[in-house]
Amino acid sequence: MKQYQDKITNALLLVLGNFVLACGVTFFILPNNILSGGVAGVAVALYPILRVEPRIMMNIIIGLAFLMGFVFLGKKFALKTLASSILYPLFVNLLSLIPFNATLDPLIASLFGGIFMGIGLGLTFKTGASTGGMDIPPLILSRYTGVRVSVYIFAVDAATVLLGFHSYTLNQVLMGFISIYASTKAIDKISLIGGIDARQVTIISDEYESILDYLHNNIDRGSTIITARGGYTQDRKEIVMTVISKKQYNDLEKAVLSIDSEAFLVVSNATEVHGKGFRTV
Repeated sequence: MKQYQDKITNALLLVLGNFVLACGVTFFILPNNILSGGVAGVAVALYPILRVEPRIMMNIIIGLAFLMGFVFLGKKFALKTLASSILYPLFVNLLSLIPFNATLDPLIASLFGGIFMGIGLGLTFKTGASTGGMDIPPLILSRYTGVRVSVYIFAVDAATVLLGFHSYTLNQVLMGFISIYASTKAIDKISLIGGIDARQVTIISDEYESILDYLHNNIDRGSTIITARGGYTQDRKEIVMTVISKKQYNDLEKAVLSIDSEAFLVVSNATEVHGKGFRTV
């Protein structure tokens, strides 16, 4: 049952992601001639050089990118992306029929165009698919290097915007960078939706046994003991490492400092946690 629910959820996210992306491109990027990332950005940047209408160029790029994804990312990815390769240009063409006067201030168009595009891409990526455009090369690079896909998307989009130096003004190029920055941030935010908002806490204290007792009996969280040696004193130290939910951190901090006012705590955010008490797969 859960398997079918996941498939339905992914299908809805795929449709929604492509629709939001198409809204950003149709209502903000294309009518305001904004240099941006993605297929639309390449189409806008190449228009003064090749004189190919941006919507036609977008369809050409999507087709070529789909073939690249099929070769490097496999059949399963290609089948999911095929839906995007159809939905995205279809939504763009349909939305273009709406008599909407979207001539905006370039800064507003760049910012909101980037946000809409980032949200659309982020929703699509969560399904394990792509929009079938310029996000495919970053996905390929991310798979083989392990670097976050949003980093490569920013790099590819930046190269696309710089391509506009050939035919556009410096002001337009800088507006393009605003757009791709907003898009990259939106992708990162969307990727965190559904994640676990937790804290990884490392505690260094001579009273580690009392701290362990509090962790296990009051917060009901597991822990790991790491044996270390002080870099300056060369004394042996027992370090407690644990992962707790965000709402539990304040209680833990107060308890640790009440047990040992000189305890040393290092705290970092954890957005993906798998295991007992958190997410199990």
